[in-house]
Amino acid sequence: MNEEKEFSFDENFRRQMLSALGLTGLETMDAETLVNTPLETVPFVVSELIPQGLHIIGGAAKIGKSWLMLWLGLMVAKGAPIWNYESKQGTVLYLALEDSYERLQRRLLDITDEGSPNLHCAVECKTLADGFCEDIDKFMEENRNTKLIIVDTFQKIRSDVGSAANLYSNDYKELGTLKALASKHRVAIILVHHLRKQGASDPVNTLTGSTGISGAVDSTFILQRDKRTENAATLFCTGRDIKTFEIPLVFSQESYTWVLRDENPELVKLIDPTINQVSDYFIQSGTDEFCGSATELADLLKEHSGVDISPAVLSKKLLCGHAQFCSLGYECSFYRTHEGKKIKIVRVHSGEESADA
Repeated sequence: MNEEKEFSFDENFRRQMLSALGLTGLETMDAETLVNTPLETVPFVVSELIPQGLHIIGGAAKIGKSWLMLWLGLMVAKGAPIWNYESKQGTVLYLALEDSYERLQRRLLDITDEGSPNLHCAVECKTLADGFCEDIDKFMEENRNTKLIIVDTFQKIRSDVGSAANLYSNDYKELGTLKALASKHRVAIILVHHLRKQGASDPVNTLTGSTGISGAVDSTFILQRDKRTENAATLFCTGRDIKTFEIPLVFSQESYTWVLRDENPELVKLIDPTINQVSDYFIQSGTDEFCGSATELADLLKEHSGVDISPAVLSKKLLCGHAQFCSLGYECSFYRTHEGKKIKIVRVHSGEESADA
């Protein structure tokens, strides 16, 4: 079991005073505690593609970034998949700052027969210098289920960037403000940006501006046209909470959307498959509580449904996916005894999401 330290009144008073004076020093967590403590993970708006946080998408002029962003916003508003990636339905704010409502209407009618009341569009807004964040605060107060904010384009909300000598500092400062805004409201913010005319071996370095831009955001997406095929492009994706990969796309002249070049890809769900497998075991076997090692739990899964997963992977999935697992109606804790590491799981209710979601 975890050992709890008890402090005297004088020690507690000393700690409180040091904290009030900002003299507590570094707060650390040892590696043993770190690998056995469930921590809050970043929720995804689009599974394995768009987590909460600040993101930027770049592409050449007229490549079709705005078509992609309008469609993406509509899909999240409806809770529909983004290609083969499951999305979390919620309110979406799309700031189409280089368009008019008439143009947005035409594009929406090209994309869909039905709009969504969850997709809110605007063609004008304030800049970061004169009230952008305050307006977003107000929108969030009125639309608390907002999952995604798209700013098309980033340049339209920027302040006076000043001299070239301060370019990196200004880029990092403005994006830091937007990153804090995304964190405050627990949403994903996507900024649409332009690319330099000169290329680069690393797609991230093709973004207009300093390296402070790619350094400040959580994820970077670059839409690059395939020179061999006019309507084909590749979406390069990289970030702190996503893997680095590429999505081959082609622009459909029939649906006016970017569609996958690969046919019938497997759906990537918001809930990790291993988390669902553990939940399925509890539901189908009627088990309400488990207390034992990861090896024992892995053996139960294999005996029940034939799922063969290594104990180390199972323990890691439950630890890193702790929030997902608990959202399905479970309490899960990790501790150590003289026999080794143990996992305790209690099924408490049906959860906010079904295991099949």
